[in-house]
Amino acid sequence: MLDFPRWKIASILGLLAALMLLAVPSFVPERYTKDLGVSLPRINFGLDLAGGSYLLLEADTADVAASRIEQMRDTVATEMRRGTPKIGIGDISTRGGKLSFLLRDVTQVDEARERLLPLTNGAGLTGQRDWTIEVVDGQRFVLTQTQAGLTQAIDTAMADATEVVRRRIDELGTREPTIIRQGSNRIVVQVPGLQDPQALKDLLGKTAKLEFKLVDLTADPAEVAKGPRGNAPVGSQILPYTEGGSSIAVKRSVIISGDQLINAVQGNDSQTNEPNVVITFDSQGGRKFARVTQENVGKPFAIILDNQVISAPNINEPILGGTASISGSFTVETANQLAIALRSGKLPVALKVVEERTVGPDLGADSIRYGITASIIAAAAVIVFMLVTYGRFGVYANIAVVINIVVIIGVLALLNGTLTLPGIAGFVLTIGTAVDANVLINERIREERRRGRSVIQSVELGYKEASRTIFEANMTHAISGVIMLLLGSGPVKGFAVVLLIGIATSVFTAVTFTRMLVVLWVRKNRPSEINI
Repeated sequence: MLDFPRWKIASILGLLAALMLLAVPSFVPERYTKDLGVSLPRINFGLDLAGGSYLLLEADTADVAASRIEQMRDTVATEMRRGTPKIGIGDISTRGGKLSFLLRDVTQVDEARERLLPLTNGAGLTGQRDWTIEVVDGQRFVLTQTQAGLTQAIDTAMADATEVVRRRIDELGTREPTIIRQGSNRIVVQVPGLQDPQALKDLLGKTAKLEFKLVDLTADPAEVAKGPRGNAPVGSQILPYTEGGSSIAVKRSVIISGDQLINAVQGNDSQTNEPNVVITFDSQGGRKFARVTQENVGKPFAIILDNQVISAPNINEPILGGTASISGSFTVETANQLAIALRSGKLPVALKVVEERTVGPDLGADSIRYGITASIIAAAAVIVFMLVTYGRFGVYANIAVVINIVVIIGVLALLNGTLTLPGIAGFVLTIGTAVDANVLINERIREERRRGRSVIQSVELGYKEASRTIFEANMTHAISGVIMLLLGSGPVKGFAVVLLIGIATSVFTAVTFTRMLVVLWVRKNRPSEINI
């Protein structure tokens, strides 16, 4: 019992001191620490405490189907031209949600089928392909998306979209956003501390699909004036042009896409000083862009964002540096938003806001005030009870309770945790149950003294025997907390995090720390009796 080496005492005190120091920044207003140049561990407040914005985003699943058809269209066109012999086909149609084309040589039907089969894949574990291939009238191929393939594509697109949304919000510098999928085609976004969600909506509303294409100068101006409904030459398309509300015809073939970007930053035009976006391509994209601009000097090319032409400058000279700039009617803010959207990657599916809420900080301030009041009352009640009931041993338990409160805050700060209203409830509950272990220990010591054992034997057996019950009881609590953490979301998870931290810290302080204090007292005073 009295064998408590100095290294162990130093380790316990050092660990508790370090965790308590981590809690200090959380008690200091952030305005006093932001100029220190270092990021201090601090507890973040959730949406229900700090206020903020809540958005429910819904994906346009029809957009996924349309995007897959366009991708398959380009892939099929490339595959038919590749290899020997080349397979001649007519214009590829995408009407009715199906992809179809006519072979020029009916004898190449089998060869065309062989080239198309590798372009289809199995859709998960369904046993179905993601595309069906049919031959109609002997020489027309029709490719149709299967439901299983579309479902798998939507699931993949939503997973990717969730990650893109997360990266974009992180670029805004917000703290501890909550971004989770809901159902098959929705994403919940909660951003604490953001009171004006408009900038967030504008950023998340951009698909940020960036493409560079050559302008088709052979298109009929009368057809181009009709906009996207006009008839473009084969291999071209008519897109809206943001400047002047007009339209422009561009080649369908993509020179380079946003997938080959490695960076995008807001800058200023060297001649006009107007805000623009400077983009940098990867090595492969830079080489391709240089080759295309060398071959098309004097011709215009279109910069297309989300199927709208935002700029169509002439290629006055080859662009060899792997960088380009996007100019338009930008402000510094809109140029920065576009740069963020391009850096974080394009959304694989368009998202729209279907529900929006802004939570003010007043309710959260009241919750924090009431939570602090409840914590103080709970701590005070526990301290008085333990002091009256167990005397000196109650003092040790009370010291452990106070340290436990600060340590919980320190661990939460270390984990960069977010405190929510249910988390405060878990915090108060932890304070109330923090002395359970000490009650068990002290009652067991009383029982051993009644049996006639010495002070040292009673204390030793009290801690030894009660520890088993303490660990078993807290293990059942921990199992419940882990289940809530794994299966819960939002407020439930916040409660579980605080509960699990409280279980670990309270067991350590109530068993190990108080045992150390008792050992030091017994070793120094060698009492013949204890009042407990």
